[in-house]
Amino acid sequence: MAFWIFLHLSSIIYLCVGIGAAVVPVWMSWKRDDINERVILLLTSQKAFTVGLLPGIIAVLFSGYAWVAASNYSITSGSMIVIQILFFLNLFLFIPLFGVALRRVKWSALSAQKSGETSEDLVDALADNVPLVFGTMIIVSIPLILLLVVIRFF
Repeated sequence: MAFWIFLHLSSIIYLCVGIGAAVVPVWMSWKRDDINERVILLLTSQKAFTVGLLPGIIAVLFSGYAWVAASNYSITSGSMIVIQILFFLNLFLFIPLFGVALRRVKWSALSAQKSGETSEDLVDALADNVPLVFGTMIIVSIPLILLLVVIRFF
């Protein structure tokens, strides 16, 4: 069981690093006025999303269920159901919408680079606040999940 605890905690740390590496550049890009700086920050965020955030959330999912199965915990208790709802909300709503918005910026930047001029599509993608909103939702929901794990309300 110690192996599953170690694996789960390692995957949580990897997820948190991925979240920080993906969301912080999005926040920084909204403080910049230069389009090129914003594109670079959002492309950095998209790379961190692909390398850190997606594998991290998948690793947390599988290692968490493996740990629960190995230790015979009940996944149907009230607090575990709320934790699972928040986790699946992240997995199936917040993270995919965050990723789609980042990919939109990536493809708009690549097409603008190919044409050699800033396109209207790129300006619209940079003005879109979807990555900012859903990145913040991810950041807010993870400590809430941790709070529910540490303090079992029901």
